[in-house]
Amino acid sequence: MTALKENIKQPVKAAVNQRPKLSFWQIFNMSFGFLGIQFGFALQNGNASRILQSFGADVEHLSLFWLAAPITGMIVQPIIGHYSDRTWNKLGRRKPYFLAGGILSAIALFFMPNASLLLFLPPAMVGAGVLMIMDASFNVAMEPFRALIGDNLPDSQRSLGFSVQTFLIGIGAVAGSVLPWVITQFTGTQQVAAGHVQNNVIYSFYVGGIVLISCLLWTIFKTKEYSPAEYATFHPDEPEETNKGLSVIFKDFSMMPTAMRQLGLVQFFSWFALFSMWVFASPAIAQHVFHVAPKDTTSANFAKAGDWVTLMFGVYNGVSAIYALCLPSIARLTSRKIAHAFSLLAGGVGLISIFFVTDPKMLIVSMTGIGLAWASILAMPYAILSGSIPAKKMGVYMGIFNFFITFPQIINGFFGGWIVKNLFGGQPIYALVLAGIFMLCAAISVLYVQDDRDIRLSKKLTSIN
Repeated sequence: MTALKENIKQPVKAAVNQRPKLSFWQIFNMSFGFLGIQFGFALQNGNASRILQSFGADVEHLSLFWLAAPITGMIVQPIIGHYSDRTWNKLGRRKPYFLAGGILSAIALFFMPNASLLLFLPPAMVGAGVLMIMDASFNVAMEPFRALIGDNLPDSQRSLGFSVQTFLIGIGAVAGSVLPWVITQFTGTQQVAAGHVQNNVIYSFYVGGIVLISCLLWTIFKTKEYSPAEYATFHPDEPEETNKGLSVIFKDFSMMPTAMRQLGLVQFFSWFALFSMWVFASPAIAQHVFHVAPKDTTSANFAKAGDWVTLMFGVYNGVSAIYALCLPSIARLTSRKIAHAFSLLAGGVGLISIFFVTDPKMLIVSMTGIGLAWASILAMPYAILSGSIPAKKMGVYMGIFNFFITFPQIINGFFGGWIVKNLFGGQPIYALVLAGIFMLCAAISVLYVQDDRDIRLSKKLTSIN
């Protein structure tokens, strides 16, 4: 009789421990705040180099000015992940962190294009400092959103969850990227005095701060996080963490899963390429496609080139938003690794093709390939990773995973400008070609990643046969 009772109870326990599936709109609301974050992040990516050049920074120094951002991200994200794993208050578990990060990001957006107002300090240095604060704040806000998907969704819905998140990221990035160009259509292309930023960029940053906060508040009011008691029912067998200090991060780093280590190489190649694009796209396209002189930052052609770059960034983000919705189906038909490899291949070809562009409109073709890669970079590595890490350490491991995003950017920051100046003769277009080669290396390396879902499906098929 006792054995019979145990057999009856077992299925009930399994059902209780399984996270319930969420509706599409619940997943949508959960990630809507990321739209606002990416709106601001796109403004940073598309305009930071342009602003710093307006403040007097040389092309070969741009990567150094961008360097502070990934360094702060490397430090901030694991710490935020560590503490968000252990935070439970009236606002929630992850929500306090992305709200705080969003507020700081909005303040930085308001301030960055106005750095020249501090007349007693070099504007380029002030702009670089604000860029550091802005990127650190974006990191504080972004990391909990990744962990929130892992917290609230069962494994069967995580590819969908990260794809919806990527779709919203794409929508926000499109809006943020094209906004300076849209404002120019109403105000006209502006020539400004040396050391000043065009008004369309300044107004865009103001709008970005407002949109960012509004979207974050939507997620905060529309999304429920599981309470500690509810969370415990999903993971009753996970031991309690006895060490609550930051030193546990180093222990977790040393014990990271195999898939995470393998994905690290993929991320290194991918994010080295992306960093090169964000830093050097504006000067490269201005010089190579619009034929602007390297030191010219006040002409109408420089302004046109900058606006066109932000519009093209909108194109790749728009492609990313649409393609993100197709990724779950592609991953089901092939595998998550194959889907990611194909997307990275398209991105590599897109980056290299910029070298052969003479008509600015042809950049749309290049940006289409980059958009496929960007969608996959924002979704597939996290979908693969989330199935191989302990649920109670979702936040800290998502933060540690950021190391593989920031480290290649730091390497690029130290050496990218030197390479452009000394190896490429001051021509940043070759930095984009090198970025394309690195993206192709990422496409090859992802094929060797161990995806736990593929292993589970293989074992299931073997047992059936």
